[in-house]
Amino acid sequence: MSADRSFTAAMVQMRTGLLPGPSLEQGMGLIRQAAAQGAEYVLTPEVSNMMQLNRKALFEHLASEQDDLSLKAYRALAAELKIHLHIGSLALRASPERAVNRSFLIGPDGLVIASYDKIHMFDIELPGGETYRESANYQPGETAVLADLPWGRLGLTICYDVRFPALYRALAEAGASFLTVPSAFTRKTGEAHWHTLLRARAIENGCFVFAAAQGGLHENKRETYGHSLIIAPWGEILADGGTEPGVFMARIDPSLVDSARKAVPSLQHGRRFSVADPKSGPEYLHVVRSI
Repeated sequence: MSADRSFTAAMVQMRTGLLPGPSLEQGMGLIRQAAAQGAEYVLTPEVSNMMQLNRKALFEHLASEQDDLSLKAYRALAAELKIHLHIGSLALRASPERAVNRSFLIGPDGLVIASYDKIHMFDIELPGGETYRESANYQPGETAVLADLPWGRLGLTICYDVRFPALYRALAEAGASFLTVPSAFTRKTGEAHWHTLLRARAIENGCFVFAAAQGGLHENKRETYGHSLIIAPWGEILADGGTEPGVFMARIDPSLVDSARKAVPSLQHGRRFSVADPKSGPEYLHVVRSI
């Protein structure tokens, strides 16, 4: 594995529809465009196969990992184009009653290098009446996942995970140079937090952040924020996808990870600590949490 060789990364920004077929056609076309422009690593957004809010319709179109036609097509495409293809996530059937939100890193030989199930479920009621209850349909993952690329180690996460910085610190401490956050952020939360959260994850861990996103008004009437991002370890935004579907690329120099971590070696300075119970007063240091 060469940690000093630069490579071209591409974020595919999509506007996934209600059905897997048209969504696959959209994704395949954009991935081909990215490869034609020299991308060696390509990331697609969360739920690249379909965005269904209706539970009945969702489960009518879900397939298992073994039977999913989108995954089969993307594996064949990675082998054809000889690229590392990272499908941000697919909605897949785990059981008759539960789905999984699963990310796949596919190698240039078409084999799955790693898969990751989204750990943190997006259960939220936003001002204005928007409600999302991801846990009603999806079962959460329980394991953080890393994979080795030719250019360094990759940490896999999905969307709402970005609000849980301990996950990213654990991935960085386990050797990740690149952190991935394929997403379908709502427009409202994206406008408020998207750039800030992703830049923070890059800066605090001295990592590149790759965040391919859904963007625009979807068939299900949900509006996503877009702005697929590539962020350098010092926090610079190398690519920003705006709001329309497309391909957004940057040249990645892995040596910048070492440079950022030498300048601010915070990964080496972490310490375990306890949280005192304020009710006990300073004379009674009662530990309520140890981190």
